[in-house]
Amino acid sequence: MPQATTTEQVTSIEIDFYEHEIYAGQKLIAQISYDHRDFVTQRWVVIVNHKEEFRAITQMKCHDFVTWHYKRGTLPIQQETPATTTGNEVMCEIAAQCEQFGFKLLDDGIYKDEQKLGSIGCTEGHWWVIRATSVHQQKVPCDSAFDAVWVLSMVELTQPSREELLDKPFDELTPQEWERLREYQPVVERELIPA
Repeated sequence: MPQATTTEQVTSIEIDFYEHEIYAGQKLIAQISYDHRDFVTQRWVVIVNHKEEFRAITQMKCHDFVTWHYKRGTLPIQQETPATTTGNEVMCEIAAQCEQFGFKLLDDGIYKDEQKLGSIGCTEGHWWVIRATSVHQQKVPCDSAFDAVWVLSMVELTQPSREELLDKPFDELTPQEWERLREYQPVVERELIPA
């Protein structure tokens, strides 16, 4: 059943690079996700009520589709979904656990000392982890976000940090380590002096 014509502002919230939620005001009206399957030419998909409504080659074309149909009242009405299905809580839990372990959570995974340890996620309530060192990049099941981050904490770092490279004799550095040192920017803390 289509929605009534409206002039509400349509906004997009990026859950991660591959998942976006589209809102009109505070109401979720659609989701845009990326189809990772092989041999798919139009990978970006508009989903309303767990049903595919439209496909395109870019995320922006999907956003334009949602906006256009929502403003004309031809977009199906999104049924209420529990807040836990959005993924925001998952990302917050992962970020909190990474902070406890001293890891950095970036868009493409979890890092320690500029080296990728892997990635963590939760699919349909089941936690998983993929180690960066895994040959087949398989998801390993875990009981919680804490367990998943703990698994990553067991990954041995194969590269020294840039700070550790500064302590290494220059004649022992590899070309890759020299390249990493070239990109190094020391953190300079400045003390403000009142005038």
